Amino acid sequence: MGPLLTLKVHDTVRAAVHAGVRTVECSLDLDRSTTRVDVGEAGWIYQGQRFPYLETCKDRTIYYWDDERFQPVARFTTSLIKLIPTEWGPPTFEIDGIKMLPTAQVSPYADAERKVGLIQPRGKVILDTCGGLGYFAAWCLQGQAKQVLSYEKNPDVLWLRSLNPWSPENSQQPGSDLTLTVGDIAEQITLLPDASVDAILHDPPRFGIAGELYSQVFYNQLARVLKRQGKLFHYTGTPNKLTSGRNVPNEVSKRLHHAGFIVELNGDGVLAMKN
Repeated sequence: MGPLLTLKVHDTVRAAVHAGVRTVECSLDLDRSTTRVDVGEAGWIYQGQRFPYLETCKDRTIYYWDDERFQPVARFTTSLIKLIPTEWGPPTFEIDGIKMLPTAQVSPYADAERKVGLIQPRGKVILDTCGGLGYFAAWCLQGQAKQVLSYEKNPDVLWLRSLNPWSPENSQQPGSDLTLTVGDIAEQITLLPDASVDAILHDPPRFGIAGELYSQVFYNQLARVLKRQGKLFHYTGTPNKLTSGRNVPNEVSKRLHHAGFIVELNGDGVLAMKN
């Protein structure tokens, strides 16, 4: 993976040039590590290669090197999908300007750690319904899960993931601890055997985008594939009831209860256990 630039890093390198400093320490992988680069008026050198300064470096944008120039980590097909830097290091992403992961008060990576801890991943086969950037899967692997079955249907999200140093490496190989399947979980879940997973992490897009992933039909499928006493964490967010006219966490709780779960509200989601 080549260097990743943010406004913060670009400003650090440019400031070194103006100060007459010949080398500067910075992070080129979104704060996973730090490295020293040589700087000069014509550009900066990393791993023996010279890179140019950007004419315009925007805030809330991550740039990657495409072998010729720095480009924003963003794509527009049916929606504008963009990797967004955070003060914490691990990025979030947006779809049409809507932020997909919590970042206001906590790192999205640390937020995933807390939620994965709720389902106690050690030794378990875990269904990760909406893989996204893979933060749930990464913490499941660190928590010594036996296997993570992850699904993501959006190819543009998978492209973001391929450029994100905080995302886990994917594998399609049998026997791998992490298997990422490209497909719609609403369809793919029907192919999983009954009682085949020990725990589930369900982090769907908001209701208005993916209402089928909040349906009674889908929750019945979650109950079918989960073993008895298995845990489920369902991220719901905390939509404003005054503006949305809905209480999504309570609606989710009622449907999960009807599917055979014992439920409790937990932070910005619902923690449930199959009866």
